[in-house]
Amino acid sequence: MQIINNIFALVHSKRLTQIDRFRSNPKEVQSEQLNYLLTRAADTEFGRKYDFKTIKSADEYRSRVPIRDYDSLMPEVIRLRQGEEDLLWPGEIKYFAKSSGTTSSRSKFIPVSKDALVKCHYQGGRDTVLIYNELSPDNKLMSGKTLTLGGSHQINSFSNKSVYGDLSAILIDNLPLWTDFVRTPKRKISLEPEWEKKMDLITKSTIKDNVTALAGVPSWFMVLLKNILQYTGKNNLLEIWPNLELFIHGGVSFAPYRSQYQELIPTDRMNYLETYNASEGFFAIQDDLSVQGMLLMLDLKIFFEFMPLSELNKEHPTTLLIDEVQTGVDYALVISTNGGLWRYLIGDTIRFVSTYPHKIIVSGRTKHFINAFGEELMIENAESALHDVCEETGAKLREYTVAPIYMNSDSKGAHEWLIEFENEPSDKQRFMELLDARLRERNSDYDAKRYKDITLDMPRLVVARPNLFIDWMKQRKKLGGQNKVPRLANDRQYIDQLLELNKA
Repeated sequence: MQIINNIFALVHSKRLTQIDRFRSNPKEVQSEQLNYLLTRAADTEFGRKYDFKTIKSADEYRSRVPIRDYDSLMPEVIRLRQGEEDLLWPGEIKYFAKSSGTTSSRSKFIPVSKDALVKCHYQGGRDTVLIYNELSPDNKLMSGKTLTLGGSHQINSFSNKSVYGDLSAILIDNLPLWTDFVRTPKRKISLEPEWEKKMDLITKSTIKDNVTALAGVPSWFMVLLKNILQYTGKNNLLEIWPNLELFIHGGVSFAPYRSQYQELIPTDRMNYLETYNASEGFFAIQDDLSVQGMLLMLDLKIFFEFMPLSELNKEHPTTLLIDEVQTGVDYALVISTNGGLWRYLIGDTIRFVSTYPHKIIVSGRTKHFINAFGEELMIENAESALHDVCEETGAKLREYTVAPIYMNSDSKGAHEWLIEFENEPSDKQRFMELLDARLRERNSDYDAKRYKDITLDMPRLVVARPNLFIDWMKQRKKLGGQNKVPRLANDRQYIDQLLELNKA
């Protein structure tokens, strides 16, 4: 196995040199990425509009092209999905990655060009294996297969010109045939749209394989792995796959799941490698197994800008370049890509844990959210759903907060709603059933995770005593002024404090 790893490293030695280059020369490499993007897109409709041919610097680019969000991008996405070409990126864009929507759209459809597939997403995947090989040169990864778990949507036809689906489904659909020898399950199973059927097929087919690695979202994988153990009657995964050594994970925080995975895979030789691969691009890879933080991949045809959170919602916000950022500060991520996204505010916030090399963690979202299980529940979803349910039931609210209930060995995940009512609903069970239904209507990712209670159980209600939230804010010396109760949180810090105070 060592010989194979050495050959792999030798073949990819040039790529390792390129990675080392952007570790030490980030500004120069990022300048090259911007020049590449502007040159390639100069003759598109967008490139002509902002006269890309005359832009000579990042400062000029930032002053000329406005920052955009999905609402401003959506008209062009509609045209692209109908088959128009050369709008944002040269040629046709056939694929669109479906993800959670904004206030005005249930789902977003992110354009994925062929250029982005090859030079960003697939290159990021190859880089992940290459970096792991450097971190663990004695690994036996290539002696077996990687079990990949795709998303909940298969490829769907929008028109004869375009299709859409989860990014994972798009990636699997476009993989070269030779990858079938190093990954499992077969792509037909991976693209199966019915989750329960897919899980059953994956379980029955993969237990016969020599699986050395897993790749996917921790919450979904937990459901699958528990199903595999139940089907086989085994106590842990090593009894099924004795050579399992790596889990490549991303999409949601791994922290709540780490101990559960350690129970399922009880060995010190198991490694956990985080990646940051979104619908919009492949951004970062963990390059040190012993510490938190992912290396920002600066040469995958993405130009990065970093917006201080104080600049959010300004008419002309200021952004920083890679050589201007500081550690310990949260920035909203702004990207320009070879998928035709120009100064696009993706909604994630990141924090640098080091510079030279530049390593990040994903610190949150630019808006309130819960994404403990990949559901991406936004504050806009919660507020509008609550409004409708209160109208239907006659209930009135004072305050509320929502947090995840994490999975454990005996139960699935769920959301816990702590609500202080002005007028309580007469039927609290119906209130929560209606709320769950309205949330599913508004958010496709939440709907997917709630499907048949596979990943998320019904949300749970705790009725707060009168004045609980006021007492809590007073206790924290945050009563009045601009202080607000956090509506949605991605951890249980606030709700546990409130629940303890609710007992008093």
